[in-house]
Amino acid sequence: DAVVVGVVSSDDGPRLCSSAQDITEAYGRKLRPLLSSMGVKGTAGEVVKLPTGGAINSPMLVLVGLGPDEHDPTAVRRAAGVAGRSVPNPTSVALALPGDPPQQVAATLSGHRLGSYAYTRYKDSTKEATPPGDVLVLAPDARRKEFIEAFDAAQVVTDAIIATRDWVNTPPGDLTPPIFAEEVARAHASLTSGRGAPRLSLEVLDHEQLAEMECGGILSVGQSSAAPPRLVMLDWAPQDAVGHVALVGKGITFDSGGLSIKPSSSMVGMKGDMAGAAAVVQATFAIARLGLPVRVTAYAPMAENMVSGHATRPGDVVTIRGGRTVEVTNTDAEGRMVLADALTLAASRKPDVLIDIATLTGAMMVALGDRVGAVMGTDDVVAEVVAAGGPRGESQWPLPPPEEMRARVPPSQGAHPLPPD
Repeated sequence: DAVVVGVVSSDDGPRLCSSAQDITEAYGRKLRPLLSSMGVKGTAGEVVKLPTGGAINSPMLVLVGLGPDEHDPTAVRRAAGVAGRSVPNPTSVALALPGDPPQQVAATLSGHRLGSYAYTRYKDSTKEATPPGDVLVLAPDARRKEFIEAFDAAQVVTDAIIATRDWVNTPPGDLTPPIFAEEVARAHASLTSGRGAPRLSLEVLDHEQLAEMECGGILSVGQSSAAPPRLVMLDWAPQDAVGHVALVGKGITFDSGGLSIKPSSSMVGMKGDMAGAAAVVQATFAIARLGLPVRVTAYAPMAENMVSGHATRPGDVVTIRGGRTVEVTNTDAEGRMVLADALTLAASRKPDVLIDIATLTGAMMVALGDRVGAVMGTDDVVAEVVAAGGPRGESQWPLPPPEEMRARVPPSQGAHPLPPD
């Protein structure tokens, strides 16, 4: 129904990308005047739709801008995302975007799927746009092993991102800590069933087990909710592991602020305060599906920060895992409380690298906006995280702690960069 073609901007005017050579030849001398008459420039984010008039078999040609460099995976990913949002209700779509090297194929696939993502669970399906039944990624060397591997890996990672988005978008009443833990268990059962399935262990601790383990931080936050807290733990331990990474993700399924209650306008969107836990769980699932040779232990503390007669009060002193006492002065600082228990548990396994992912503070959005994440930690690991995210559209900015804060943090014990995948 539609063919999507990348357009490159240059000093000599716009041209179709190298993967669209067949379309360039099909239009012949008519192509340049056509692009000129439609005002096509090839700038990033540009999209122009036009009927083909029989020049090619597809009835619609969609031109998306790549900017000046068609070999930039970020430009390809963004162009594919624009295409995903710009073609309504097609039965099939073919993507003729730059496809060499293999990373370009992965960028095209993930960009289109994520760009066309929509959360429609609670909407009238008859009024919503439907995704295409078939999406074809056209590449000159599509049968080569490295292209197939890149395509398959991109499918796995994109599946994980979409599942994470679905959890984050779920209304908080339908994703309380017990329900969230059940969702993880259900997804885990699906992943690990059948011949050849990855061997990934799962343990879910309820509030009584958390009390036995002296996880006072998680309990203090969740004790005011009718939906008790949970702690989900995953362990991926392949025999050929070259290192051990611990992942910890904040899982506050709704944050009212507790007795230090938020203004009503600030509560909107607080269903997303569990995004760290969702990302950690789905990342571990993806790592297991890909069979990466690195051990991963993941911890997702889940609690709902509500107001009741059982709520933690400002001035209360809470004993967290490991015996350290914490005086609560603001119950809206609940994230560090649940993370304290999980980080202590994660550190007890003595991983090579420990990574904590959290929607921890709105100050980061004030500093960096809503498109860039902040990274703090030991210099070598921070550099690895920033380098890993950049080419995949996950922009991060390192924030080194000031000198007076460094003096309060114990030195790293043998942390080193992430092992290669």
